[in-house]
Amino acid sequence: MQHKDQVLTNKEQRTILKRLLSYTKNHIKSLLVAFFLLIVATAAELVGPILIKIFIDDYLTPRQFPFEPLLWLAIFYIGLHLSSVVINYFQAYMFQKISLKLVQELRVDVFTNVERQGLKFFDQTPAGALISRITNDTESIKEFYLTVLANFVQNILFLIGIFIAMFYLNPTLALFCIVLLPLIFGLMQWYRKISSRLYADMSEKLSVLNSKMNETIQGMSIVQMFRQERRLRKEFSEVNEEHLQAGMKTMKLDGLLLRPAVDLISIMALILILSFFGITSFIGPVEIGVLYAFVNYIDRFFEPVNQMMMRLSLFQQAIVSGGRVFKLMDYKEYAPLQQGEYSPSIHNGEIEFKDVSFSYDGKSDVLRNISFTVKNGETVALVGHTGSGKSSIINVLMRFYELDRGQITIDGQPLETFSNKELRENIGLVLQDPFLYTGTISSNIRLNRDHLTDQQLKDAAQFVRANEFIEKLPNTYQAEVTERGSTFSSGQRQLLSFARTIVSNPKVLILDEATANVDTETEEAIQDTLKRMANGRTTIAIAHRLSTIKDADQIIVLHKGEIMEKGTHMELLQLKGLYHKMYLLQKGAELEQAQL
Repeated sequence: MQHKDQVLTNKEQRTILKRLLSYTKNHIKSLLVAFFLLIVATAAELVGPILIKIFIDDYLTPRQFPFEPLLWLAIFYIGLHLSSVVINYFQAYMFQKISLKLVQELRVDVFTNVERQGLKFFDQTPAGALISRITNDTESIKEFYLTVLANFVQNILFLIGIFIAMFYLNPTLALFCIVLLPLIFGLMQWYRKISSRLYADMSEKLSVLNSKMNETIQGMSIVQMFRQERRLRKEFSEVNEEHLQAGMKTMKLDGLLLRPAVDLISIMALILILSFFGITSFIGPVEIGVLYAFVNYIDRFFEPVNQMMMRLSLFQQAIVSGGRVFKLMDYKEYAPLQQGEYSPSIHNGEIEFKDVSFSYDGKSDVLRNISFTVKNGETVALVGHTGSGKSSIINVLMRFYELDRGQITIDGQPLETFSNKELRENIGLVLQDPFLYTGTISSNIRLNRDHLTDQQLKDAAQFVRANEFIEKLPNTYQAEVTERGSTFSSGQRQLLSFARTIVSNPKVLILDEATANVDTETEEAIQDTLKRMANGRTTIAIAHRLSTIKDADQIIVLHKGEIMEKGTHMELLQLKGLYHKMYLLQKGAELEQAQL
């Protein structure tokens, strides 16, 4: 996935705006009520200067002050203002409530689409960039719904009302004032064109900043161990400086093209009005009330223009952020899905690879013509040097990635015909680096599988001997688990991961160097457990320590994505090939370590 943001064309910006507005269709009734209140409040504000004009021209200028008409005029004027305040409160509340709901829906949609992506997507996408789009960019979009949309609608209505009032007072002067509209519209278009590029650059720099921060925090132990704080601080400062400079460019643009430019146009408008009334005064009398109303309306005219111009920056940020979010929502490299209508079930768990080839990038094969069979109750071990393709075999068997060529079957049925639910429920996977969630030990073993009882959780923990450390904790199975289980040892995290897998009683068990982070004593206990677990189950184990797979029914030796040797432990030793060399190297290392 490409992460560098490009400048949006006018057509693309219009498309994004339409998509943002499409989220309002489920709230159309509430929006209509809010817009009605907005119109009423706007009308109440617009009538005010006309009432003042009536007071000046009909009562103040001729010096006539009848009590009852003036009292009703004052009551009407005050009542309008009070009602405007109350109505504005309710319409603002409704707009804000709708806005928050719209952003909530948008965030759920984008997060849902991210969850549907295949692992290839996450291999290519920095976590910080994803977090930035789901949080920062949707926050910018929130301002569009919360601040920009209601403000633009209100001010456009206000401007229309002002021109209606101005035509009512003096049609000739109102026509002169219409000349101001193309100037303001042109200024807005010019600002949008320039700011689009600047805000895209600023958003991109923020994504890079988040990615750098996320990467540093995730690898803080390595950072401190190799004393990389100064280097990373320097890199972070450089990225932060780039983000600052991008922000300064937008501020300079806002400072030049927003209020100052509008204020200049407003001064020109005021000069136009005063000149018109000045010239008119040589021909005939000038109504002071009309002059006051026009000056008041011009002042009120430019206030909403200023508000819209000031919010153009928020609007442009929302459009840029919307483009980034929708690009993520439109990305469709989904995890492999079930093919065909027939949904077979896994009964025995017999697995067969038939000439399987696979590549992550579509160019270089990491697996080439892999063929082997694992029967029910058998244990097959995969061994080989780093990069030989062991984990890739697991990835395609779990259907995290689509095959390029060949076929994998379970119980004689093609892998792609099984539903993901069937595969996940019947294939248990234990990884070398277990991932624990914030919560409790119980919730980490259960993983929201509500049908599992507390006794089943305890039985699973006892089966893998995780209960030995769990029951020593103050709250046992309700003990708190911090982020990634950082308060537990590597071995304890692995045991919890093991219990999480065993509790579902899978028919196929996959161990990706599952005992690599467990001490020797615990490993021996787990090996005993594995023998019992393997009874009646298909087991595939990736092993680094060859001593742990001596009793496997079949050992497959991989090298550069190809099967080099197959056989039992003794058969492979007798071949005196790659496995024999690996075994001797490990034996020598173990002896040397024992002597030390």
